[in-house]
Amino acid sequence: MTDRIGDGGGSRALTAAFAIGGLVAARAFLRARRAYDLSGKVVLITGGGRGLGLVLAREFARHGARVVICARDPRELERARLGLASGGAEVLALQCDVTERLQVDALVHDVMEKWGAIDVLVNNAGVIQVGPVRTITREDYEEALQTHFWGPLNTILATMPAMQARRAGRIVNISSVGGKISVPHLLPYCASKFALTGLSEGLRTELARDNVFVTTVCPGLMRTGSPRNAYFKGRHRAEYAWFSISDSTPLLSTSAEHAARRIVVACQRGDPELILPFLTRMAVTVHGALPGLTAEILSLVNRVLPEAGGVGTERVRGAESESWLSPSPLTALGDRAAMAHNEIQ
Repeated sequence: MTDRIGDGGGSRALTAAFAIGGLVAARAFLRARRAYDLSGKVVLITGGGRGLGLVLAREFARHGARVVICARDPRELERARLGLASGGAEVLALQCDVTERLQVDALVHDVMEKWGAIDVLVNNAGVIQVGPVRTITREDYEEALQTHFWGPLNTILATMPAMQARRAGRIVNISSVGGKISVPHLLPYCASKFALTGLSEGLRTELARDNVFVTTVCPGLMRTGSPRNAYFKGRHRAEYAWFSISDSTPLLSTSAEHAARRIVVACQRGDPELILPFLTRMAVTVHGALPGLTAEILSLVNRVLPEAGGVGTERVRGAESESWLSPSPLTALGDRAAMAHNEIQ
């Protein structure tokens, strides 16, 4: 009887090994089938004038794509265009506020007139408001939703029909770990990123039949230099200090260049989701299995974050919220990233 039990266990192990091997092989087959050559493709990147958007433009151009960057600030756009062009990129820079549907329609029309198609859409434009819930206003939530949900929806609705008609295309939505786990002092950001994650995951299931693949990207902290252009409320100097220091800490954050490389590869493979870096993937996994535990941990984190006070519901840019803690050696990596990625105006 012992031998029979042992044989059954070995048989089950062998069956499981074959099943796992089959899944791995099927995944590799699908990725090979969906492989997407970016050479000569037109890639539209919203929020492409600075930060991650600019780094993504460089990476797509390195793969031979023609890049279109859009942003609201014309001076920021021109600096980005010049930098990309000097690196050999074929680039088009167009001013656009993606929260305005008519401006998005005009943007897409202009790109189609010049280059004939938009093959890849990257929704990257973003806004960050940092502060305790008592300092957050209805307008903050509205702005975040307009930027992170309605903005991507505007660009998707403007570009999706042509992709479906060609039965080819890629849409990359830059959400956030904040679209998987809601963290304290970032409520408008997290609520709006949750909305984008839901939109992106749902679109994935509906557009795949048209050979249009949607990738949802949920990065953790990245060293882009973006805290300088985020908005801080309440005790804004203290808020800026903890945010910019976290954003610069190697174990907590990843470089924008590394993130961009991973995002472009995920786009080429048509992957459904990308969560990075490793600690962020671990946090999302733990939260999915034990949401109560992460809620308790984040409640403890909230206790050490700055309380309301200072400028109250008013908001101040990070660049105007400096203190003895930031900039400092603790923020050196983030400060260098700000210089490299057009975050300093």
